[in-house]
Amino acid sequence: MTPAHPDVLAVPDPDSLIQIPWKPEVGWLAADLYMNGKEVDQAPRNALRRILKKAKDAGYTVKTGVECEYFLVSADGEALSDPADTQAKPCYDQSALMRRYDVISEVCDSMLQLGWGPYQNDHEDANGQFEMNWDFDDALKTADRMTFFKYMMKSIAEKHGLRATFMPKPFTHLTGNGCHVHVSLWKGDQNAFEDDNDPLGLSKEAYHFIGGLIDGADEICSITNPTVNSYKRINAPVTTSGATWSPNTVTFAGNNRTHMIRVPGGGRFEFRLPDGATNPYLLPAAMLAAGLDGMAKKTDPGKPLDIDMYAEGHKAPAGVKKLPLNLLDALRLTDKSKLLRGALGDELVDSYVKLKTKDWNEFSRQLTPWERATTLDC
Repeated sequence: MTPAHPDVLAVPDPDSLIQIPWKPEVGWLAADLYMNGKEVDQAPRNALRRILKKAKDAGYTVKTGVECEYFLVSADGEALSDPADTQAKPCYDQSALMRRYDVISEVCDSMLQLGWGPYQNDHEDANGQFEMNWDFDDALKTADRMTFFKYMMKSIAEKHGLRATFMPKPFTHLTGNGCHVHVSLWKGDQNAFEDDNDPLGLSKEAYHFIGGLIDGADEICSITNPTVNSYKRINAPVTTSGATWSPNTVTFAGNNRTHMIRVPGGGRFEFRLPDGATNPYLLPAAMLAAGLDGMAKKTDPGKPLDIDMYAEGHKAPAGVKKLPLNLLDALRLTDKSKLLRGALGDELVDSYVKLKTKDWNEFSRQLTPWERATTLDC
């Protein structure tokens, strides 16, 4: 938008109203952007609502759950907040979790107060990293809650003199922050992705949806992984814990976390590509665009690969797609994507690519210490 455009108005959605637990005199609302009385096509929440209507017209309700990983760091962002959190494999370390109990419990109590149904708080794979999970729900409600969760997490961390970061890869030697999404489609009270007669518990609709995601993963990657830093998570070398826990190829499997898509149980799958920087509304919108396209085309995802992609990736069939190596490569794929342009509209895709290409160009103008160290004497 430019100064020549009319006013952009944010119209609050009353169904999204949240009374902020730590400031009860303040209400928070998600809003939809309008201009001249019409929805702004480029607005992410509007885009998600449009594609959810498309699913609804086909008879489906989309339900999602997200796993928002984050680090608690010092206020200046330079170090982990807990100097005693030094184990090589700290995942689920109760001592490190309890040393940050004041922050974790306040956030969890807030989610309980808001009726989100939080059910798990844990120390994650990296030193200083945590994850807090709440009940899955309709995709728009989950997106609103994810947006508020990030605000809540940062605000409460600041109250305690700390900083919460969802940056995809804040430390080179530690596991990055993923934002795994669990997905299911429903027809009324029936889970359309569930089939008890299938070895993985998935219906044909679910396999076609997964097929669409596999076909479109590289095209939507700039949305699921939207920053320069994102590609230091999904294309990372082994971390100090022994694994990156992020995908490096476009594959799916059963209950196997080394793949882009994991099926932990019947009736749903987990999409492990997105990271903590992804837009809470564009993420499900792009994911649905690919999945619904797969359902419409009855795309076959192929057979699940029950191998360790980190240790046995060479055993994967020839032709398995790799993920983009950097943001620029990902943006070029998004820009050419007929899938995204058809589902989300040219206005949104053009705006997104323009803004993110600006990020890439600004990054490319920076002179890094690595460049000086390796080429000063060339």
